[in-house]
Amino acid sequence: MIVNRILGLDVGSKTIGVAVSDPFGWTAQGIEIIQIDEINEDYGLPRLAELIAEYEVEKFVVGLPKNMDGTIGERAEASMRFGELIIAEFNLPVEYEDERLTTLQANRMMIEEGDLSRQKRKKVIDKIAAMMILQNYLDRKDKMKEVMDHD
Repeated sequence: MIVNRILGLDVGSKTIGVAVSDPFGWTAQGIEIIQIDEINEDYGLPRLAELIAEYEVEKFVVGLPKNMDGTIGERAEASMRFGELIIAEFNLPVEYEDERLTTLQANRMMIEEGDLSRQKRKKVIDKIAAMMILQNYLDRKDKMKEVMDHD
């Protein structure tokens, strides 16, 4: 069954890392980083609209940067506000994915690859974090489907 795609978003105060699922909802691919300005409420919505049309997006998965103890802090609240904004703007559903360790995982992965300097890592980290957020979501959904299919 082919579904429309899902956009994974790693929302920061200055950038949004963007990833997209394949049409089957199996894998995530990092596609770009959108420059934003949270202070001046410039959230890159025109570019998101272009990506929604280009990839026939049916849903967003927004990274939720919870505190290590699982509580919701300032950045998680900002991500949820962004989620509410894109629901209102695009009338598409938003789900949240715990992203506590994705930036750390992304950094470790790039260091292990061995070919990216700290400067280069900084330029792509948000895109890779978005890819990991979305892949974690897709994997979790797939596992849930397997459990439901076996009942």
